[in-house]
Amino acid sequence: MSAFETFAFIYDQVMDEQLYEDWLAFTLRHLQKEKQLLELACGTGELAIQFAQKGYAVTALDLSEEMLTVANQRAEYEQADVQFVQADMLDLKDMGTYEVVTCYSDSICYLADELEVQTAFNQVYQVLKKDGVFLFDVHSLYQIDEVFPDYTYHYQTEDFAFLWESYPGEFPHSIEHFLTFFIKNQDETFNREDELHLERTYPIETYKDLLKQAGFEQIKVCADFKDSEPTNNSERWFFVCYK
Repeated sequence: MSAFETFAFIYDQVMDEQLYEDWLAFTLRHLQKEKQLLELACGTGELAIQFAQKGYAVTALDLSEEMLTVANQRAEYEQADVQFVQADMLDLKDMGTYEVVTCYSDSICYLADELEVQTAFNQVYQVLKKDGVFLFDVHSLYQIDEVFPDYTYHYQTEDFAFLWESYPGEFPHSIEHFLTFFIKNQDETFNREDELHLERTYPIETYKDLLKQAGFEQIKVCADFKDSEPTNNSERWFFVCYK
């Protein structure tokens, strides 16, 4: 089973809601009057809905049909005006243009290699209007190399159990997340389903070089939802890039 097929439907139960508030607050601090926003890898739509509730005209895309199913249901329930699109961040040619593009929850780290990261940055640059801003986050080297290896997380309810185990990946600064789900059937038995999630990151200078090759000249790097510079122990890097 491919990544996010089963995870999509329990994602919000295991996700820390505070993170959405932190991503929203970080974004709003770095925007001025921009209102046309494209969210890449929107997942279950929580952040896209919060942007819409703040008055932004939001288009949100994700590659996962399952994630978008949840996102559409949530937006309908919240009566939020969000245009959800199933699309790949590596091909944005039909997405129009925007004043803001965001890509959070370390979604860039799911790209296979530097070539795909470069392609994504190129695509974002093309859909941004003049003076537009691109905001995204990635795992730091410290997070991938020191925190994640041998990480385990277990979550259980009466209806399902979820096990998350992480191991060093094949490439430098990469990690493999092995997710196991036990889902309860009507006859009280359980089905097991597995997903493998692969992530990798790069040094800050590599990201900067790829961004500059895409055309971005003004690039600010922060850490851990704050506006301060990264340290050796920062877990999440934030990039604010202007066209």
